[in-house]
Amino acid sequence: MDRKYLFMKKKTLFLACLLTFLVLPLLGQKKEVSTQSSNQNSEKKSFGLFEEENPIEISLLFDFKPYFRTKPRKDYLNASITFHLSKTDSITRDIRLRTRGEFRNTYCGFAPITLNFKKVDFGYSDLDKISKLKLVTQCNSGKEYENYLLREYLIYKMFNIMTDTSFRVRLLTVNYIDSQNKRKPVTQYGFFIEPVEMLAARTNSVEIVSRVLTQKSIFPEMMDRVAIFNYMIGNYDWAVPNQHNIKVLKPLIYDPANLGIAIPYDFDWTGLVNASYAIPAENVGTSSVRIRIFTGVCRSKDVYMKDLEVFLEKKEAFYRVINEFPYLSQNSKKDMIDYLDEFFDMLTGRKGIIDNLLNSCKNF
Repeated sequence: MDRKYLFMKKKTLFLACLLTFLVLPLLGQKKEVSTQSSNQNSEKKSFGLFEEENPIEISLLFDFKPYFRTKPRKDYLNASITFHLSKTDSITRDIRLRTRGEFRNTYCGFAPITLNFKKVDFGYSDLDKISKLKLVTQCNSGKEYENYLLREYLIYKMFNIMTDTSFRVRLLTVNYIDSQNKRKPVTQYGFFIEPVEMLAARTNSVEIVSRVLTQKSIFPEMMDRVAIFNYMIGNYDWAVPNQHNIKVLKPLIYDPANLGIAIPYDFDWTGLVNASYAIPAENVGTSSVRIRIFTGVCRSKDVYMKDLEVFLEKKEAFYRVINEFPYLSQNSKKDMIDYLDEFFDMLTGRKGIIDNLLNSCKNF
């Protein structure tokens, strides 16, 4: 009886060890696979919307009739967007869109657009964080308006050279498709503008919206760069009060002066774009946007000279942005370079440009 009991006990122990040896690795392997799968689902890859330089092809499907006739700025239209990743691969999602803007909304055949991505799952970490996205459209058909859009796109790229605290942009080929099949599809250039929330997160800052802000509310060196940059490109259509074509960010670090950073946008009404519709109002005091007007805060000559040195250092980089861009016509490239040459010719002389800045600067 004792021998039989001992034999059965050894046999049970052997089977238990064998079971442990065979099953536990399988259980561990199953657990590891499950963990990997969970990580893959929780860690989406980035689409790289504003990290890449190559143009993206997209298609927008919506009802053309209300878009062209009423240009809705409050009520959204149902739409779908397709990102064409390759000739055989694409992403299509249902979204909403509406028109935006002031002058261009009224004047342009293709009004600028706001795309609403709320509650849309694209499967990419950066796209899924975007709530609303600005699409700059080609105002009207034709090569002339195509060049206006591409020139404005390049101005954003030029300001990117000045500072990382600037709006990134992404060039697009946009296929506009009528969901009612009553009008032929239209293909034009366009570009996305980085949402201000994405810019703020990227620069560890927060947007400030206030009617009481002035140029004195901005870090002086950064304010001067914005003002001189706008002077260089022939842009008077901006203001820190009421944030007219300016966004203001406040860095999320302690600053006893509580100063912000100004970021310009909307550059179609500039001498560097030179759009035929950009006609200054009578109270501006000039007949052409090609005539530069400085609207920055007054500084000393020494401060201006230091500020202007930064632009002289960036000159060749500005020119490369234009000359190496393959989609703009040579005539437009030459016109842009010639216009910038006027600024840098004054800058080389120093006295002339500083006198211009001092004569028209603003005392706040």
